[in-house]
Amino acid sequence: MYKGTGASPGIALGKALVVEHNELIIERKNIENVEEEVTLLQKAVEVSREELTRVKEKACQELGEHEAEIFEAHLLVLADPELIDSAIAKIRDEKINAAFALNEIKEMFVTMFESMDNEYMRERAADIKDVTNRVLRHILGVKVVDLAGLDEEVVLIAHDLTPSDTATMNKKMVLGFLTDIGGRTSHTAIMARTLEIAAVVGLTDITSKVKDGDFIVFNGDTGEVIVNPDEETKVKYQELKTKFEEERKALELLKGKASITLDGRHVELAGNIGSPNDVEGLIKNDAEGVGLYRTEFLYMDKEDDFPSEEEQYEAYKAVLEGMNGKPIVIRTLDIGGDKELPYFQMDHEMNPFLGYRAIRLCLDRTDIFKTQLRALYRASVHGKLRIMFPMISSLEELLAAKEVIKEVLAEMDAEGIPYANDVEVGMMIEIPSSAIITDILAKHVDFFSIGTNDLIQYTCAVDRMNQKISHLYNQFNPAVLRLIKMTIDNAHKEGKWVGMCGESAGDKRMIPILLGFGLDEFSMSPISILPARKFITSVNHEDMKKFADEVLTMGTAEEIKNHVDKTFNM
Repeated sequence: MYKGTGASPGIALGKALVVEHNELIIERKNIENVEEEVTLLQKAVEVSREELTRVKEKACQELGEHEAEIFEAHLLVLADPELIDSAIAKIRDEKINAAFALNEIKEMFVTMFESMDNEYMRERAADIKDVTNRVLRHILGVKVVDLAGLDEEVVLIAHDLTPSDTATMNKKMVLGFLTDIGGRTSHTAIMARTLEIAAVVGLTDITSKVKDGDFIVFNGDTGEVIVNPDEETKVKYQELKTKFEEERKALELLKGKASITLDGRHVELAGNIGSPNDVEGLIKNDAEGVGLYRTEFLYMDKEDDFPSEEEQYEAYKAVLEGMNGKPIVIRTLDIGGDKELPYFQMDHEMNPFLGYRAIRLCLDRTDIFKTQLRALYRASVHGKLRIMFPMISSLEELLAAKEVIKEVLAEMDAEGIPYANDVEVGMMIEIPSSAIITDILAKHVDFFSIGTNDLIQYTCAVDRMNQKISHLYNQFNPAVLRLIKMTIDNAHKEGKWVGMCGESAGDKRMIPILLGFGLDEFSMSPISILPARKFITSVNHEDMKKFADEVLTMGTAEEIKNHVDKTFNM
């Protein structure tokens, strides 16, 4: 048995598919049979073309024509005679192996395109890399895992899964995720919960312990993984799976009910999403709104340029209309840290999580910021919009961001573009410096949303992706809990509401504490909404307040966690 971090609830049983992102090892070899190498290259190109055509058709059907554009661009690269003919000529002229010849031509084209003045042409370099690497893998006999073209149910095994992996995979065929690295707040974990796919992360070396076709059973709640179990264990896990599915069905009875404690305290249970496609999951789980729309995925899904104002407007409009008047909190662009864009060059930083990211980037590149704000305000007429700034560390940044809004609205007024006048503007509390001055900040916002993923990381000075010190990344750290309580109290003194959009909001052990602290809105992965409602409707708010007061007297995270487990039989 292997033990990792349970990242997304559910029981999975199925065959393994190992996803590798290894560096290609390409050596120069002198060859005698030139035409054999030319044929090898041509066959690899043809196989790649067939794969990309299938992927494009599937992406078009399941994700829409816009999402499939990247694969059309890749097919155009394959069809460019300059690229392939140059590689064939090199094989024949220098009598060298196909892989080395193609790689040399790739490097030449990439260097040439990256040095061009035209931004669009520079961005084509990424397409050339992706396509030629696909062809090279076929030449070298390295496995190419086509996640979009999955045609049988599998458990994905990977060192980590990239945003592009989760965006393009055929989700209907994915039974679960297992990864070497990551914690409950890693991209893989968050996406697994959003997609309602069972997952275990932080398994250290699961990719070296499992091979394609191995039978896997695992528990996404406890983090237990068994490879090639005996029949008795398979039966046991099938029974656990059936029980889990029955419990999910029982939660259906809570749909349509308000999230109110036994003594009348009402809270809002909202969901976190990354695209308009995720709205379906919110409706299915009876979310009372959207507490976090991560707009960076709109930018990350683009391969060649920033999304236009019109593209953003359509995405925001789709979410606002899809949620039928329920409140939607949309976070402005939060790239940097571990989120990069293929078309936007960012300098290498020693500490990217402390660097040029989120609101810092937007206040520096107001052209990017204004385009997003215009799209947001244009979309505001289609629903109940709330705008939220990420990574605010001072009052100066908050006021500067609000000033940009004023400029945008003045421009829209001059152009006669309509927008809603009741858009709430808030900010995330994810940096200790802002949490400490929430009494001041609360006077300048309509709401706070606590981002625990980064608040824990910055408060505890711990990299949340570093497995060696992952035990220090702890939501029960007394300092973190006190900052959360301080934020809620300071906001309420000014008559402002407070939400939480970090992963702690949907954690069954944190909900009693947060309820006692007075949190107004809990935003979580859709799959966590109904279990949270079940708990909230079964307790008294006054009892939770007393419990939270007890927690604040405790000195260690372990003591607090044990107190929660003992009190609520977890």
